Formats: sequence, structure tokens, C-alpha cells
Amino acid sequence: MKTLSRRAWVLYVLAALFLVGLGFLFYTFWSNADDWAMRHANRHLYAGDTLTAAGTITDETGAVLAETVDGERQYNDDRDVRTATLHVVGDSEGYIATGVQTAYQEELTGYNFVDGVYDVKRYGKGNDLQLSVNAGLCVEAYDALGKNKGTVGVFNYKTGKLVCVASKPAFDIANKPTENINNDKTGAYEGVYLNRFFSGLYTPGSTFKIITAASALDNIADIEEQSFRCRGSYGIDGGSVKCLSTHGTIGFERALNVSCNSAFAQIALQVGAENLTETTTALGFNQRFMLGNIRLAQSRFDVSEASQLDLGWAGVGQYTTLVNPCHMLTIVGAIANGGQAVMPYLVESITTQDGAVVQEAQTETGAQMFSETTAARLQELLRSNVENYYGDRRFRGLEMCGKTGTAEVSSEENGDDPHAWFVGYSQREDLPYAIVVVVENGGGGSSVAIPVANQVMQAVADLYGS
Repeated sequence: MKTLSRRAWVLYVLAALFLVGLGFLFYTFWSNADDWAMRHANRHLYAGDTLTAAGTITDETGAVLAETVDGERQYNDDRDVRTATLHVVGDSEGYIATGVQTAYQEELTGYNFVDGVYDVKRYGKGNDLQLSVNAGLCVEAYDALGKNKGTVGVFNYKTGKLVCVASKPAFDIANKPTENINNDKTGAYEGVYLNRFFSGLYTPGSTFKIITAASALDNIADIEEQSFRCRGSYGIDGGSVKCLSTHGTIGFERALNVSCNSAFAQIALQVGAENLTETTTALGFNQRFMLGNIRLAQSRFDVSEASQLDLGWAGVGQYTTLVNPCHMLTIVGAIANGGQAVMPYLVESITTQDGAVVQEAQTETGAQMFSETTAARLQELLRSNVENYYGDRRFRGLEMCGKTGTAEVSSEENGDDPHAWFVGYSQREDLPYAIVVVVENGGGGSSVAIPVANQVMQAVADLYGS
């Protein structure tokens, strides 16, 4: 009897071990199946290291940006379109990590946990993705950057639809200059695989004064009644925050109009490190954001160990602060939208090879970044910048609101030329679009970034305005 009992226990133990092993096997399969399926050794999906079995990628108009033909990946017929949309489409080898062909590999191949890559074998390719961007608008933005490196992004701040993403430098995906890229000693291809809109981090310069102004409106009751003296610099703790001009005695609105560093250093000191940190946290700094399957670079703000001089520089967008262009676009869009952030999106829809739409973009609201009162005043201030300083003539018919930035950076290769910024939006009812422009080492924001922004926004108005 005891022998039978011992045998029964052995069987129980073996059964338990079997179930544990089965559970472990299932868990391993569940957690790793997608990685296994996407390995380059999978000949259903790859030829060599090149993804060939992906579905078709189109822009908002249905223009083909990438497709599989006879087992080979082919791209748009227009060289300019191929180049300007390189970073959103991505390459089939996966060098451009945020490109759709890499970030949406599973969706493009039609892989799922239940059926695996069955649809690839059945149809010869995977699912089709329609993007929100307009290819022609991307070409316009790419051209507007001229010979400069940088990025341009435009989205509808009410719906979140990204209609333009351009990053430079790029190359023609159908004629990749591999040898030139690999042996480049001129810097012409520096960061060529980086989508600067999604993955770039830049010193924001005076565009950050929008955020300092918001914090002041929230924390300093009489900020609009104060005046500030600018003698060309503002002395703090034995150092100084330098200004590009001598503005004399000016008020809060005028200080933003003329982008006075002296005034905004004083404002930052009044606001204080704690309140300025609280404002940036509410706006998403030091936090991770996903745009669909694409991870955005994390904007950074940290004045925890800043001296008073450092805090003054932080208030004018210098010090150690870094901002991602897509994040800054979202912030400005929230101002235009009454304080409510709307998250940008890139993929409009995903359709299977048998015609079933398995995913459609929906407007996704984010945080209430600003109170309605603060947002309303910021709208007036950003409109005042254009009306009273930059000039409406530079944005004819657009009713633009915005802020430039001239971000001081240090680069041995490029000297000390600053990055040129513009962030803003149209307040026309029929044109709810916001734009961000960053021109690397381009010079002044007003002289360099505004012409780029105007050229692109005029094209946006032609496409979408009534």
C-alpha cells in the first residue's frame, strides 16, 4: 500500500513538473513569438537583411510610398517624395528605428499571435498602412530647409493628425549612397538615420520663454503690472544673463515680444525653481511619450542643483534644458486648443489584405497642460508677438501666433552658430494647424526659421484652408 502511495506521489510530482514546464513553454512562446517571427532569418518576411513581405504604405491621399512587388520592396516613383518621406517610411533594413517599416513591422507583415505569418504566405505580403502625412507637404518642408540640417513638423491641433514630418539630412531610399554615408568625413550625413522630429533633442532657446511666461502667469499675481529694466544683461551672483539688445524698461508682454533675456531671467528668479519645475512637469518634461509604436525622445528640465545664475539661464531656454520638437509642437498645440493637449498621430489606418480595417486613428486627448485662463492669455501673447514684432506681412493671410528661438549651442564642427527655432499656429477657424521648425546651426530664429515656417504654412493653407 505504501509503495502505491509513493508511486502516486511520484506521478503527482511528474504531472506538476509537466504542467509547470508547459506553462513556462507557453509563457516563453507568448512573450517571444513576435521577436522570433520578426527575425531576419524568417524567409517568409526577409530576403537577406531586407524586409520584403510588408504591405503597402500610402500617404493621406493614397499615394504609394512603399510596396512589395514580385517579392521586392519598391518606393514612390518621385525621387523628391522618396527623399522627403524617408524618415517616416523608414528603410527596410531597420537602420531608421522610428520609420514605419521598423516601428510597425508586425502590423505591416500581418503577424499576429494566433495566425503567425499565415497571411504573408496566403497573400504574398502583409497589411497596408495609410499614414496621416501628405507627401507633397513633406517635400515642401524638406525643400524649405534648404541646405540646412533640421526638422519641420505640422499637425492639426484639434484632431492630432500629423500632416507633415520632414527631417534633414536624408537620402533617396531607392538609390542609397551607402559608400558616401559610411565614409563621410564632411558631416553631410551626420545623423542621417535619425528622425529629428521624433528623436531629436535640442536646446530650446527663447521658445522656452513661452513656458516661463505660463509659469509666471500661474504663480505671480501682478506679473502683468510689473516692469523690467534691461541694460543688455542682468547680473546674478557675480555672473550675468546676456541679452541680444538693450531694451530699457519694458513690461511683461513687450518682454516676450522682443524676447528680452534680462526680463525673463528676472521672471524666472521670481517664479523660482520649484514652480518652474512644477510647470514643466505638467507639460510632460522628463516623461516618456509614445506616438503609436514610436517612442519620442524625452524632453529634459532639471534645475534641482541650479545656482541663481543657472536658473536665470534656464528661464530663457538655455542651461541644460533639452526639448524634443514633437513634444514642443504638442505644447503649442495645447495653447491653441484652450490648454487641452491633443496627441499627434502618424498612422491613419491599417487594412488587411482581405479588406478589413483593423485599426483607425482616433483623436486622443492628453493632459490639460494649461488652465483655460492661462491658455487664453498665452494665445494673446503669441498673437502679439506676430502682430507687434515679427509682422503679419511675414505670414500673409495666416493669422499666426508664435515664438522664435535662437538657441546657443557649442559645436567644434560647426562653430557656435545657434539653432534657429519657430513654434506657432494659425488661429484661423478653417486652419487649426500648428508648426515647429528647427534649423540646426542656422542662426537667428526670426531671420532663418520664420521663412521656413511661412513657406510650409502657406502650403498647408493651400491644401486644407477654405
